[in-house]
Amino acid sequence: MKVKNNVAIDGPAGAGKSTIAKLIAKKLGFIYIDTGSMYRAVTLKALQKNYDFDDHGALARLSSEVKIELFSGAQNDFRIFLDGEDVTEHIRQPEVSRHVSLVAKIPQVRKNMVRQQQIMAQTGGVVMDGRDIGTRVMPDAKYKFFLTASTEERAKRRHLELLQQGYEISLDTIIAEIAERDNIDQNRAVDPLVPAEDAVIIDSTGLTINQVVELIVKHIDECK
Repeated sequence: MKVKNNVAIDGPAGAGKSTIAKLIAKKLGFIYIDTGSMYRAVTLKALQKNYDFDDHGALARLSSEVKIELFSGAQNDFRIFLDGEDVTEHIRQPEVSRHVSLVAKIPQVRKNMVRQQQIMAQTGGVVMDGRDIGTRVMPDAKYKFFLTASTEERAKRRHLELLQQGYEISLDTIIAEIAERDNIDQNRAVDPLVPAEDAVIIDSTGLTINQVVELIVKHIDECK
């Protein structure tokens, strides 16, 4: 049986990766995997247990001890379970967003997560989004995309998302947090946030979600 090709979608915080990756997976009949949710799950557990985020050794051990399960249903209804508990909504809390890059930059944490992600991708037919999918997790993926947008545009999207979820937080605060996350992600020693050399770069500033999805699907169709 022919193994389906994989799709890698990378990009910074607030670029719309998860939303777009879900829609791409649905259109292609592929499985959607949100790798960022795995780092968020570890971060959530660390916050719940009052971990010191400067203690990289303890956080690395935590990442190897927690049980993370990802489920993508027929309609790509993505859910993530942490030690048996559904934390799909909890991992999107602002406090998790503020700390996740601190956890994700730890080399052993990344090693533990990447190992699991690569196992998930082995069967093919996967749309996976994150920060290092095309460069580290699935370097052999046939289709690679790097989504970006201006800091202000990404902050506005995240601000609206948080308001809809009932969180009151200023736009200026989110702009500052996204800029800081970009700095950490782009300058970490292991698997920094950079486009893969063969990735198609899409600046979604001013584009709708559907327009970005159409661009990606068109590219995949043309390359089949």
